[in-house]
Amino acid sequence: MTRRAEIVRMCALTRQEMPAEDLIRFVLGPDGSIVPDTDARAEGRGVWITLNHASVAEAVKKKAFARSLKEQVEVPADLADLTRLRLEQRLTAALGMARKAGQFTTGATKVRSCIEANQILALLTATDAAEDGRNKMLGALRALNYARKDGDVAGPQVPHFELLSSTQLGLALGLENVIHAALMNGAAAQSAVEKARRLARYIAPPQDQHADRTAVNGVLLSVDQDERR
Repeated sequence: MTRRAEIVRMCALTRQEMPAEDLIRFVLGPDGSIVPDTDARAEGRGVWITLNHASVAEAVKKKAFARSLKEQVEVPADLADLTRLRLEQRLTAALGMARKAGQFTTGATKVRSCIEANQILALLTATDAAEDGRNKMLGALRALNYARKDGDVAGPQVPHFELLSSTQLGLALGLENVIHAALMNGAAAQSAVEKARRLARYIAPPQDQHADRTAVNGVLLSVDQDERR
């Protein structure tokens, strides 16, 4: 199967060719309106836009969808926000699958143990987490990433994502008070990480789109960043 990174498509807004992983696809829905095709699998002609909230909003404003499809189409005024919602839904569904596969855990004590045991694929923090709890968890993650960078322990840098509120996480997972969570090694967890990265890129400032970074409060930061923006 061809990897998304190896597929090149043109952004209908900027007319620039990019890897498909840097774009998001839209198609005509059953009612004739433009809808996000977050997995790029829907049948029919597609319109590709740079993976960024501001770019999608601009594409709506400049009628890039009708121009690309060469026909009049119904485009929701809030398409950029709808796209964010779809990306959030894809992430929460993936987190649920990771939990069922035993590759997802919650709770400060359990998550910190995963970090200290070098058994973590990604750290997730609720956007409404308390500052002191967030800083303690990030301190532990930073220590692990430094150890991995120096070769003291095996593994790549562990990303940190702060994209969803505790309510969103709780509703998606059927749990209460989800503040700290960890994804552990496995295919289901890796799928969730990929969806988290796409959501992070979508809501990040446009200038940060092509950096290999992770998300804190929707702003892309390096995994070893010492301070939050």
